[in-house]
Amino acid sequence: MLYAAYQAQSDLINPARMMAQAALTALGAKAMMGQAVDIRAAAAAYEMIARAGLTHERPSYEIDSVRTGNHDAAVTEEVALSLPFGSLLRFRKDTNAVQAKVLVVAPMSGHFATLLRNTVATLLRDHDVYITDWHNARDVSLEAGAFGYDDYVDTLISFIEKLGPDTHVVAVCQPCVQVLTAAAVMAQAGSPVQPRSMTLMAGPVDTRINPTAVNKLANDKPIEWFRKNLIATVPSRYPGAGRKVYPGFIQLGAFLAMNMQRHVNAHIDLFTHLATGETESAATIKKFYDEYFAVLDLPAEFYLETVQWIFQEARLAARTLTYRGEKVDCSAIRKTALLTVEGERDDICALGQTSAAHDLCSGLKPFRKRHHMQAGVGHYGVFSGRKWDGQIYPIVRNMILANS
Repeated sequence: MLYAAYQAQSDLINPARMMAQAALTALGAKAMMGQAVDIRAAAAAYEMIARAGLTHERPSYEIDSVRTGNHDAAVTEEVALSLPFGSLLRFRKDTNAVQAKVLVVAPMSGHFATLLRNTVATLLRDHDVYITDWHNARDVSLEAGAFGYDDYVDTLISFIEKLGPDTHVVAVCQPCVQVLTAAAVMAQAGSPVQPRSMTLMAGPVDTRINPTAVNKLANDKPIEWFRKNLIATVPSRYPGAGRKVYPGFIQLGAFLAMNMQRHVNAHIDLFTHLATGETESAATIKKFYDEYFAVLDLPAEFYLETVQWIFQEARLAARTLTYRGEKVDCSAIRKTALLTVEGERDDICALGQTSAAHDLCSGLKPFRKRHHMQAGVGHYGVFSGRKWDGQIYPIVRNMILANS
């Protein structure tokens, strides 16, 4: 009923959005020519109505070229391996240079992997970059089966095996735990393609350390409450009809509620910029919300196991996590160098939660481990923005170079 109610509301709003878009198109030329204030205000109002809704399709990565060496290289996307719940996407550069292969592991959260376009664009300067391009679970047929924590780890191992030896992994936020698990599983199995290095950035390796509001929210209710109240069934109109999911619109609603006044003010600013012809300021806000309002549904199994195993029980940190029935032992990792990165002001993954990986990886020699705490950044500043580009990335690049 939850998903059906959301879909019914969306269907009711769509005609109004379409009419507003038609009116905006009719007024667009006059509004852009900077004529009467009332025309610009009307166009701004129509655009706000036309934008009032969510999208469920992956936005573009918008990476067409990258500066590498002393020239600009064209970039094209190609799928190196496609699995039901995610693809291994390569950003192929038009260059003959042989560079280290880097797998960027994006969160399987309520947003698409395009959230990491800035991370990818920066890494592309010096590396051959791939990303875990997760699919919207509502578009995955029931025939593909369930997708839980172990399946996520299986997918990562498959991607690493596809890339072969000399691969480096960079994980952002939630998948830091799964990447650490995959590295341990591969080490325990004696895999010949264990990653050369893994960089864990702002991830919840041990949520018992300095709990944030997000951690506390996950622990306020028993797992059955999450199962009963936050899991929905995909409606019949979609390829994944009947699949149980944690809808992206629910997670987005929770994020909006945490900072509602900020989002309200941002949309007031957007209307003002549109009505006064401040197109550049309006474009900045629109670009952010185009990404923010593009939502992805998670498989119910993966969401519930993440909440319980990572946020409620911290199984990996507590050394009780199992994979396919076997205990996961991070001390088995001896060939994969470790870099952890945390943000001083991170209110999602607090200081200490990611660096906890160093204690778990006790089998690594000290010279193969490094930690960096970036001053003055919050969660997103760890992997996006000026300090990521100018201060954090050089450390990541050096870790990859030293272990290539």
